Amino acid sequence: MDTYTLFFTASLIGIGLYWFLFVLGSAEQKGKHVVHLSSGSISAEKVLDNYNQYSSFFRRPKEILETAEDKVPAFVDTFYNLVTDIYEWGWGQSFHFSPSIPGKSHREATRLHEEMVVHLLGSKPGDRVLDAGCGVGGPMRAIAAHSGSNVVGITINEYQVKRARIHNKKAGLDGLCQVITGNFLSMPFDNDSFDAAYSIEATCHAPKLEEVYAEIFRVLKPGGMYVSYEWVTTELYDNGDEDQVEIVQGIERGDALPGLRSYRDIAEIARKVGFEVVKEKDLAKPPAKPWWSRLKMGKVAYWRNHILVTVLSWIGIAPQGTVDVHEMLCKTAVYLTKGGETGIFTPMYMILCRKPESSVNSS
Repeated sequence: MDTYTLFFTASLIGIGLYWFLFVLGSAEQKGKHVVHLSSGSISAEKVLDNYNQYSSFFRRPKEILETAEDKVPAFVDTFYNLVTDIYEWGWGQSFHFSPSIPGKSHREATRLHEEMVVHLLGSKPGDRVLDAGCGVGGPMRAIAAHSGSNVVGITINEYQVKRARIHNKKAGLDGLCQVITGNFLSMPFDNDSFDAAYSIEATCHAPKLEEVYAEIFRVLKPGGMYVSYEWVTTELYDNGDEDQVEIVQGIERGDALPGLRSYRDIAEIARKVGFEVVKEKDLAKPPAKPWWSRLKMGKVAYWRNHILVTVLSWIGIAPQGTVDVHEMLCKTAVYLTKGGETGIFTPMYMILCRKPESSVNSS
């Protein structure tokens, strides 16, 4: 091989490595590069140990509510320390699904799915709106920009708060978006202090849905609207079918869920805490296009990313244990896809509620 050929080959390899390591950021919006993958607030030397503890805890999700319900928030916090950077790098700043829209990119479909919240709530400039389980604030920024409302987000994960504040400032929305660390099962807000509230694929982490719904009810002003997109099993789910049970348990294990609820339970729980149910609908049903198509289209990217994570972990750039976390997420993507294809699971069961005008908080 002559000198020119060697130089040309080395240049191609160098350009490729530079692209994958320094240019390739989030799948939707640059914000987290692969060489900057961390594990949130967990120190690098403790990542693998924390992953093993998480994996052991969620091995049998249904048993958690019987034996260790009080530990769920701490392990959800651990989960988001482990996955937040990988989510941002490989998915984007909005940690949720949306129906595919012909002619629209995934990023555009996500934004439209989030802006629907504004129309459901009727939010307007000057309103104070709660985002319960805000992640790194992707939906918050879309909703604040579309409505002009002041959005206050709460997440249990301190690292996500830091990331959200960085993104809010970069987007020029830090005047409308506020983020705090806290547990949405016991929020540090006054009674009747929000005009509206929403949660997007977040309350599925609550051990008991009535507890988070009751907290949201408490902080809403009388007449205030609340909308939630819930992860649930559908009318097609048969808990006597071993294959279906395996799919559901795979989703639970890989997403820090203390047991998926049935769609039948959602409205009943909302009414139990005092809400009036205005509307409920599975936004994944036709004519909506498959929300899981993005997962199927990403198979090649998953394996490419897995190779990158493995190499970065091997040379010491990514913390030991990052490979295990990424592998878990790849397996979970398979279960999520099966849940969507079989129709037994939806991540976007929408419920729209109102706090009655005559409501008086008990606390």
